[in-house]
Formats: sequence, structure tokens, C-alpha cells
Amino acid sequence: MKKIYQLLLLFTFILLVAAGCSNQEGEATDEDTINIVTTIAQIGEPLSVIGGDRVNVESLMGPSVDPHLYNATHGDIKKVDQADLIFYNGLNLEANMVKVFDEISQTRPVLAIGETVPKDQLLEDEEGSIDPHIWFDIDLWREALDSAVEELKEYSPEDAEYFEQNKQDYFSELEKLKEDSLNKMSEIPESKRVLVTAHDAFGYFGNMYNLDVIGLQGLSTDGEIGVSDINNTISIIKKYEIPAIFVETSINEDSIQAVIQGASSDGIDVSLGGELFSDAMGQAETIEGTYLGMYRHNVETISKALTEGDD
Repeated sequence: MKKIYQLLLLFTFILLVAAGCSNQEGEATDEDTINIVTTIAQIGEPLSVIGGDRVNVESLMGPSVDPHLYNATHGDIKKVDQADLIFYNGLNLEANMVKVFDEISQTRPVLAIGETVPKDQLLEDEEGSIDPHIWFDIDLWREALDSAVEELKEYSPEDAEYFEQNKQDYFSELEKLKEDSLNKMSEIPESKRVLVTAHDAFGYFGNMYNLDVIGLQGLSTDGEIGVSDINNTISIIKKYEIPAIFVETSINEDSIQAVIQGASSDGIDVSLGGELFSDAMGQAETIEGTYLGMYRHNVETISKALTEGDD
């Protein structure tokens, strides 16, 4: 049924593209504004800052949405059809939407910005699957965003200087974020530098800040968490005396609560350290709805929970 649903969406999408070609000018709300569609807000929000008043950016996946499981809706297809440029992460993050992007790429620019990062800089799991969560490595995310800006400059060369200046200003903010985050995370004692979350989304984050990262699920959330996963995590918590573990905004917290309850039954005291943004950012118009704010929230939440009570 899932394949049939995806084929129906793809067929609907093709019809909309055909219709859009005949009336695209009539549907445009502002012919001077570049319409950009992104999948995740981690791409869309920075591009809205860099693009300024020359762009209109819309992200398909909002707060609490899991991109691993997301299927394109009819509304999404219409938005994509009306876009001038489409950016997505790639690296199998939005696995259910790849066919749609492959189709639309025949008529307008579509870029998987994560796939512009050199492969030797990407992480892989034990099965050889690439970790798509590159926005947690600020340096890699800067590379990925840079590729999107280059595409934007090529589309609108008359605005290239404007985009370049905004990009440099934004990248300066990223460098400051990196410096602040390194300082904050260095406060965590060596004995507590283990990050336990619902799924394995923080590998790049762990690399940046010298943390061991444990996810109950793997890189994707399309699998199920078994009793053995929970028990293995409890054993790790006991071995390293981990003080806190974390839920994620885009994933049901039941698995993390099961770990806390199971640990408690074994006489192990571990607390809920807080809620982290992993595959989705916060609500629009909030600090956590920005890439910089979301990242700072995670850094502060993790640092506080893992250093609390330290002598």
C-alpha cells in the first residue's frame, strides 16, 4: 500500500508540473522574489537569513516532524511545483521523497546539500550506512549551506554580491556558535562524557565535542526498539554512571522513559536530562526555531545535565 500511495503522489505531482508549466506566471505572487522550498528547517531558516528580502523560503517539515518517515502530501507537491529552487539534505534522510525530487529536477534546480560534502568527512554506522545528521557538525553544515548559496547565486547572478555578503555575516555567527559551544561542552567532566538519546542522530555532535554517543535506535527511526536495546543501554548507564539521558522533540519519548524505569528497577539513578532538537527544530518565531538557537539549546541542555552534581 505504501508503494501504491507513493506512486499516486508521483503521478499527481507530474500532472501538477504539467499544469504549472502553462500557468506559472499567473500564480506567481511576486515575480521579483525567489521562491525556495526546503525539506527541513535546518536548511530553510539559514537560507531565509542569507537570502534576506530577495527570497521567500518555505520548509515542508515543521517542528516535531520526523524526516526519516515523512511522506510528501498533495500540498507539498503543489509547493514544490511552484518553487524556483528546491533544497533537501539527502544522504537518505528524506528517503520517501527522493523519487519526487528526481522528477522535479528535470524542470528546475534541485540540490541535496548534504551530498555536496566530501564523502571522507561523513560518518557511517557499522552496516556502512551514511549518517545524514551533518547539521550537528558546524563546519560540515557551513560547507553544505555554502553549496546552496552558490546555487542561489547561479540562479540569480544579479543578487550574487548581496547573497555573498549575507553568507559571510551568517558564517561569522556560525564560527562564534562553534567557539561558544566548544567552551561550554569542555565543562563536562571526562567521566560523564556519554550522550544517550532516542536514536543515533548525534554522531557528528559527539565528534565535535568528544562525547561517546549512544542511540537506542540506529541512524533512522524506521526500525523498532527491542528489549535488548533497552537492557544494553541500561548496562552502559550503570557502567559509566551516566547521570542523565535525553528525549528528542521529533521522536516518541516512550523508549527513553522505559530506560529510566528499567534502570530504576535495577537500583540505578538516572534522570531525564531534558528535550533535544535532533531531526526537527523548534517552533517558528522562537529562538529554538532558528538554527543558531536550536544548536545553543542542545549545547546548554546537555552540558547542564551532564555536569549537574559534579564535585
